[in-house]
Amino acid sequence: MKILAAEFSSEQRSVAVVEGSRVLGLAEESSGRNTRAIALVEQALRSAGLEREHVECIAVGIGPGSYAGIRSAIALAQGWQLACEVRVVGISSAEGMAWRAHSAGFRGDGNVLIDAQRGEFYRARCDFRPEEPVLDPLRLISLADARALSGKLLVSERESLKLFSGAVLMPADAVTLGLLAARREDFISADKLEPIYLRSTSFVKAPPPRIIE
Repeated sequence: MKILAAEFSSEQRSVAVVEGSRVLGLAEESSGRNTRAIALVEQALRSAGLEREHVECIAVGIGPGSYAGIRSAIALAQGWQLACEVRVVGISSAEGMAWRAHSAGFRGDGNVLIDAQRGEFYRARCDFRPEEPVLDPLRLISLADARALSGKLLVSERESLKLFSGAVLMPADAVTLGLLAARREDFISADKLEPIYLRSTSFVKAPPPRIIE
């Protein structure tokens, strides 16, 4: 199955084309905050020597992380599935970070940290076992609590390196995402994709307009 994976949850954005355990194509960017989604897709397909109709599955990183980037990846999957009969799977970017670190040789206890803004971080404790990493559920913690953590610290943004001594920059990437998707069977309709966002959302209904006659 030929999988196109899009991981836009951090400043290091990427698109990869994967088949089984083989990486067929890759495109990356890390400048600015605007994601050139279509350009990255075209570059990845071109390097793989494939056309859009060859793609059988779209995998997207659903965060947490850059809300705008994640929304771009979800919109890409939704539009693609409307145009073509492709499978779709959403994968946590925290899981992508853990598996990328595991592939790089990380073992033992560690923590995945993703900047949640407002002085908070998404944190998942990770047991890097020899066979695979095992992640605890994500939760929000304060900066002070994040600094008190022991074990290896994996962060998704370069700015976070300034906050944590000994932290390792290990953002989720499209290659890892695609390799994970090749092992998955929990495909869904693209309109069911939602970003991972742990904060409760609240909306204030606007008052009705005043009409002056």
